[in-house]
Amino acid sequence: MGLKRKTVVVFKPRNTDRAKSLRNAATPAERKLWKYLSKRQLGGRKFSRQMPVGPYYADFLCRELGLIIEIDGYSHETQQDYDAKRTRALVKHGYKVIRFTNDDVLNNVEGVVGRIERVLADMPTPNPSRRREGDL
Repeated sequence: MGLKRKTVVVFKPRNTDRAKSLRNAATPAERKLWKYLSKRQLGGRKFSRQMPVGPYYADFLCRELGLIIEIDGYSHETQQDYDAKRTRALVKHGYKVIRFTNDDVLNNVEGVVGRIERVLADMPTPNPSRRREGDL
């Protein structure tokens, strides 16, 4: 059974400029985790960095599964209400959001990657498109 999003999120050009800027200003924790998420290293899944999702930017997004990975920076203590609101909005639109702290990634990246692998294994696989069904 595939994931069904309640709305289609449009990726607007104005958003992609900001996303590019955010990618260029990645934190040390984001750069470290990206080494594991890039090039389909986890379960063959494609992740993108700093992707616009509605009015928000996901640190890492696997579009195929609707999985968003967020790394909470050191200012997270002051942003907890905003982050909770943001997570609720993303979940409402069919995304699964998992969060880690900077310290989690910087001090235990293997544990973080292990948790992501478990989440990926537990997520339903999306249905193939009509065009590709005959190719299986």
